[in-house]
Amino acid sequence: MPHQNTDNADADLNHRERATLQAVARGGAEMTGSCEPDLFLDGLACCDQTTARALARRGLVAPAFTGPPWQRVPALLTDAGRAALRHAPATTVAA
Repeated sequence: MPHQNTDNADADLNHRERATLQAVARGGAEMTGSCEPDLFLDGLACCDQTTARALARRGLVAPAFTGPPWQRVPALLTDAGRAALRHAPATTVAA
């Protein structure tokens, strides 16, 4: 697993970051191994690659193993990502 940047790992998450981390935590997420990784959720490209890349740079998500830059590999929450989700305030959805 790549080095985790934990400097900002426990900083507040915005709604979009929290939702993206929750989607990765549910499983079925993949990412490319490039320096600016792309994230895929359930086989579809994540609609907010800027957020996905920021989460990767912050060390909150990471590829399960290293592959060629173009190859999709499973994406996982790092320890810092799990901690950030645990400390994030709960969100409620209006009915």
